Amino acid sequence: MDRRLIGALALAATLLLAGCAGVAGDATPTDDGEPDRTIEVTADGEATAEPDRATITVAVEARGNSSSAVREEIAADEASLRSALQDWGIEDDQIRTTRYDIRERRPVPEAEREGTEPEYVGVHQYEIEVHDVEAVGEVIDVAVDSGADSVNRVQFGLSDEREEELRTTAFENAVENADGRARMLANNTGLEVIDVYTISTMDDRVSPYRAEPMAVTEDAAGNGGSSTSIETGEVSVDVQVHVIFEAETTG
Repeated sequence: MDRRLIGALALAATLLLAGCAGVAGDATPTDDGEPDRTIEVTADGEATAEPDRATITVAVEARGNSSSAVREEIAADEASLRSALQDWGIEDDQIRTTRYDIRERRPVPEAEREGTEPEYVGVHQYEIEVHDVEAVGEVIDVAVDSGADSVNRVQFGLSDEREEELRTTAFENAVENADGRARMLANNTGLEVIDVYTISTMDDRVSPYRAEPMAVTEDAAGNGGSSTSIETGEVSVDVQVHVIFEAETTG
């Protein structure tokens, strides 16, 4: 196959032959120039790389006997958290709210509600984008020491530029998979692959690496313990394409 087409295919390699593992055979010639014989291949491919971005999800929580008291406590914790993160080097646009909730909680059984004071609980959750994956543990320490009550998720991913580079590599791998399988099918059916007729992308997904959630305890928050260490893992990009190859008989 012409190697100039390598950058156009995606990451999957499952053949469909006559409804089973690819399609190979004669096609009736048409007036619009369609090939007489084709081989159809659906191919998968994958490319992996170390992450260069991380997203930390943290939350501040509060309880009180009124919604206003909870709101004020959350606001104070938010101010402390943002200030500490910005002092460390996190820009304001790298911190965004993903959840804000204040609600009343009472005992569920009706008989237990009479005479009880309502309790209000509130949560303000944030995503913190970190551009230095080696500093994730340090950023978690800063967040916890400045008022975060929970670290709900740590996810490692890719910058837009790095993700696009990885996607290109995945497409190149898929081209090789599709080409190889099409030629294998052709060799077993008395055909020869001569060109690519059509290419279409069927699936394209990025799989970040997720670390386990962490609970923040009183011993871990602000008591001068050892710094947090988070293990990273590879990020993968998977693509699937469908390719129709033009073929001709051999001999």
